[in-house]
Amino acid sequence: MYFLKKLFLLFLLIGGLNSIVPAAHIFVPMDNSQSNHLKAYGIAYYVLTYDVEVSWLLNYRGGSFLFPHHTRFEQELAIRGVSYQIIADVQAEAIAREVAHPDVNQEQIVLHKLPRIAVYTPPHSLPWDDAVTLALTYAEIPYDAIYDEEVLSGILPMYDWLHVHHEDFTGQFGKFWAAYRNAPWYQQDVRLAEELARKLGFSYVADLKLAVAKNIQQFVAGGGYIFAMCSAPESIDIALAAEGVDIVHEVFDGRPMDSNAQEKLDYSRTFAFHDFRIVTNPYEYAKSDIDVPKTGRDQVTDFFSLFEFSAKWDPVPTMLTQNHESLIKGFMGQTTAFKRHLVKPTVTILGENRANNEVRYLHGSFGKGTFTFYGGHDPEDYRHFVGDPPTDLNLFPNSPGYRLILNNVLFPAARKEKQKT
Repeated sequence: MYFLKKLFLLFLLIGGLNSIVPAAHIFVPMDNSQSNHLKAYGIAYYVLTYDVEVSWLLNYRGGSFLFPHHTRFEQELAIRGVSYQIIADVQAEAIAREVAHPDVNQEQIVLHKLPRIAVYTPPHSLPWDDAVTLALTYAEIPYDAIYDEEVLSGILPMYDWLHVHHEDFTGQFGKFWAAYRNAPWYQQDVRLAEELARKLGFSYVADLKLAVAKNIQQFVAGGGYIFAMCSAPESIDIALAAEGVDIVHEVFDGRPMDSNAQEKLDYSRTFAFHDFRIVTNPYEYAKSDIDVPKTGRDQVTDFFSLFEFSAKWDPVPTMLTQNHESLIKGFMGQTTAFKRHLVKPTVTILGENRANNEVRYLHGSFGKGTFTFYGGHDPEDYRHFVGDPPTDLNLFPNSPGYRLILNNVLFPAARKEKQKT
């Protein structure tokens, strides 16, 4: 397949295909005129599979895409229901000049490589879905599913981008014990996790998850990109801060926890959060005070706003916040949002609810790589309960909340010289 795509590119370059339209480009608008924002990201990925570069026009009509015309691309746009226009080269050049003007907050970023994508997710099914896998599948962007065994085997450097499933890296099984300890799905999850830990040489699940968390952090330090939602951002930082400290109540693993666990946390090891306090009561559905309170929230008034960044000087946060809406509907999750005062000052806040002093979307650097954390479970399901059916994205093709996920998938494809963070 790869050879055929390279052959197609060769014919494209030498004009060997009669279906090429001379001096033409395809423009994919990403403002409110777009019929399917989510599948438009899949089109950008599809074009990259043919080694054809895609221009991402930051802050231009919602972060539009521009690439050379070919009937194969046009046909795929029509099949997937994505709005587009065929424009002449002179029009494409005019757009490039417009976004390059120093007086406008716009920029052209060239996507030139196909990002290799992995999703960290358990091989057995759990009674909840994952927004990122839903988005990737709907946008028709392929990915590899990996889990603990693959991570510890050293596979991560094969990938550019890793999504971390709604995992509990503390070894407390999501703190579901109080409500679901008698549920068959919970008992199976615990059993399978304990069996996998023993198989991989660990006495306790918490020790296995810490090893995985450290491998993920090393992947980022070496230049990888991670994106995490819901419980994963909070729990991975708790696990990293608690290295060498038993913070797990004995109902989860049969051994007593360290009575001085809180005082022994080391926040210098974490990605995004500091000065947080862990919650060790097994009857309390919380891992720490990083998460904002879930009580008293109102779906009608729960929104967060995206920050506007300088496209020319801060292209990375600009890429991550491309949208046709600047006000995004809030949504709850195991970890709904992050208390602002517990976010490290070196972290870039991308989206917040200032009235509630909570951060919903953030980005930061670690070593040579980056991390992006997004609070909540599903952008189109305000309260997603255990056992609820997955969201049908055919009903939400223009979801601003899901767009933020897909921004993260594409940004590793950008030329590095444009990433000026």
